[in-house]
Amino acid sequence: MLGWICVVCIVLLMAMLWPLVKCFGDGSHSTLHFQGLEIPRKKSTERCESNCGTGQDESPTVALICKPSTLANYLLKHCMSFCKQLRIPTLNWRMSASLQTIFGAVWPYDCPVHFIRDHLQLSDDGLVALDWAVVGAAHHKRRRTSSNSTSPILLIIPNSFGKITRNVLKLCEAGLAHGYLPVVFNRRSQNGTPLSTVKLQQFGNPTDLREAVRYIRYRQPAGQIYAVSESTGSGLLLSYLGECGSSSYVTAAACLSPVFRCQSWFENGPTWPFHWALLLYQKVCLSRYKTVLGEHIHTDNLFSSCSLRAMEEALFCQSGLKGASMDGTGSWEAYWECNDPLRDIDEVAIPVLCVCSQDDPIRGEARATLPLELFESNPHFFLLLTGHGGHCGFSTPDEGAYIWSHQALLEFFRATTDFFAAEERAKLAARRRGLGGAGKTFRHRSVSTCRRMPVCSHNIHAIYNWQRSYTR
Repeated sequence: MLGWICVVCIVLLMAMLWPLVKCFGDGSHSTLHFQGLEIPRKKSTERCESNCGTGQDESPTVALICKPSTLANYLLKHCMSFCKQLRIPTLNWRMSASLQTIFGAVWPYDCPVHFIRDHLQLSDDGLVALDWAVVGAAHHKRRRTSSNSTSPILLIIPNSFGKITRNVLKLCEAGLAHGYLPVVFNRRSQNGTPLSTVKLQQFGNPTDLREAVRYIRYRQPAGQIYAVSESTGSGLLLSYLGECGSSSYVTAAACLSPVFRCQSWFENGPTWPFHWALLLYQKVCLSRYKTVLGEHIHTDNLFSSCSLRAMEEALFCQSGLKGASMDGTGSWEAYWECNDPLRDIDEVAIPVLCVCSQDDPIRGEARATLPLELFESNPHFFLLLTGHGGHCGFSTPDEGAYIWSHQALLEFFRATTDFFAAEERAKLAARRRGLGGAGKTFRHRSVSTCRRMPVCSHNIHAIYNWQRSYTR
């Protein structure tokens, strides 16, 4: 506990000094060339500037980087948050990326949202938890959402460390206010989920998430699913979308402050105060299972590790295992061949919005960590890049009830849904006129089973043990 307090004090001290360094060391806080990153002046960016009425003598604080397309033009026309000028006064605490990050991650928040938990028993007898967000104080009662509901589902994937942040709570609140049914996916052993098997989820292994999505689909067959991930949780979402392709059940997705180059991130880590804080937090969470984990891995190596890479290797790589129960994959390189979130990125077949800031202290320097070529060449990916915002922060002095990044992704979901509906109407109208399916439409499909899974049987209960799931 004393070590944890020391780490928090160091982080706070660094965060308090950081605004002075930023304010007096760099005066280009309102431009998109911050930290030396040159934003390509694509047609979509120019369109965004003109839609917002940005003057020629004024640089934008938000840029949409993507491959020009009909959908991109539609988003720029209908998503006002994409063109909002995020103005932050020079001496405001929000100019500090570290303070933005700490505020969004650990600052207390009196949230009116409560959660009803479902424990989902997986095919290997493991357990994951699905927390359904509801409004009201009667959260202790057993209440299930109606399977007849047509409300869209907002599937939220927290960071890979299992911390439910202020950012996640605010997103649940915003989702409820906009008519969504938010549900938070909790991995094995995280956020109070029991560890029923000696198996933890690897960083980019979407097997558990796939079963959870199919269960949500079974529970809410009439509601469209929209997925949102936070921070390192984006690795799991991108892996799932890549493996399942056009059969992901998901209509559209968004990643808030994603970490793209994950192997490099584990090897180099974020800035040292945040690195220590993340490492210590994970050790505290795993210490609850030290005895049972000791039967299969070298816990001495695990709890004496001094880096995120060393801890990940001790958990999942063969060199740190006593047996095969933890699914060791061998070498570090072999582990990332199976868990790199970008390994099947070309198979993603739905629109994905990534909201990032250039001063993100967790992800690292923008030039080295943002795959701009992905957004410039793949029509399914859209990068909304801000000059400031930290890691999952994006707080502004004039924000209303909802954080700007949450407004942006909800507008993105609404706009993509309207776009696809208009495409379908145009396609039907063309068929009625006898033109068949003339003209190219945006490749999109979200209702079939995953391409890497066998076809689902009509007797769905014969596959899963959902009858034996329990709720608390």
